[in-house]
Amino acid sequence: MEDRGHLLSTAAMADFVADGFLRFDALIPEALNQAAWKEMKRLAPGKLRRALHGLSGRSGALEAGPLAQNSPASLTPLEDCYPAPSALGEVLRFPAVAGIIESLVGANPAFDHDFIHHIPAGAPRGQHLHVDAVLEPEAQAFDIQLFYFPTAVAPGGGGTRFVPGSHLRRARAEGIARYQHVVGEQHYSGPAGTLLVFHQGLWHAGQPNPSAEDRWMYKIRLNPRGPQQRLWNTADLPALHNDPRDHSFAHPGSDTVAQRLRRLAPWQKGHEGRYEQMQRAALWRYLTGDPAFDVDFYQTRQRVREGALGPGPR
Repeated sequence: MEDRGHLLSTAAMADFVADGFLRFDALIPEALNQAAWKEMKRLAPGKLRRALHGLSGRSGALEAGPLAQNSPASLTPLEDCYPAPSALGEVLRFPAVAGIIESLVGANPAFDHDFIHHIPAGAPRGQHLHVDAVLEPEAQAFDIQLFYFPTAVAPGGGGTRFVPGSHLRRARAEGIARYQHVVGEQHYSGPAGTLLVFHQGLWHAGQPNPSAEDRWMYKIRLNPRGPQQRLWNTADLPALHNDPRDHSFAHPGSDTVAQRLRRLAPWQKGHEGRYEQMQRAALWRYLTGDPAFDVDFYQTRQRVREGALGPGPR
């Protein structure tokens, strides 16, 4: 039997659908963190993104160099990116990281792009809130973005700001720039070797760094090259994957995918949250290949009205 222990669980996948991100603290061993950090500093002139933080005019500050200098070409299979002896390649091939990637976008997705973000100590400016790139508004297929922090980031140390649950709002890339202090937003801080994995639609921004420590982060975006259906470890899927009768007004399950998808961010209150649940249910249908899955009966009710379903159990 194929060993799928390195893959994400159904519960973790449901959390990703609900929140738009997963976080893995201190995932990478310290020796590899140190090697990757040194490699990032060596590669930085060709991958650097510092001008976004208002530092391009500072004396001695590095400018962003030509990305083609040391980046793989877009659409390169991931397995061909950063061959040995690259430390960043080791991070991407680390079993737990490879399992996360495979569970979300397949075992050998396509490289989209990568950046090295360096926010020096005392950096006075940050990015505005934004969504990276553009995809078809109605598409369920998604890219992922990995944010790898080779060194510790203290609270207030310039870690990425992001808004959990925002990934299915289909915002224009710069259309959310005016939003500040969103209820429930998170400001990353954590130990060395931490990995954040974002759905490409998650709202996020780099922050100023008022601390005395530089902040380094490596980001890579990956595209699926095939359907993203049941790529994870589905051993717990039968126990968690509920049928349409599991809804909060009748027969809610105690530990189901629907229960996870009902977990709303603080800014998703009341009836507004129901629209989020419907979007999450649609994404879960795509991931499982199950067109009948539902959360709180909203899509099922529509199919009943359209005559697509026969009478339910009695």
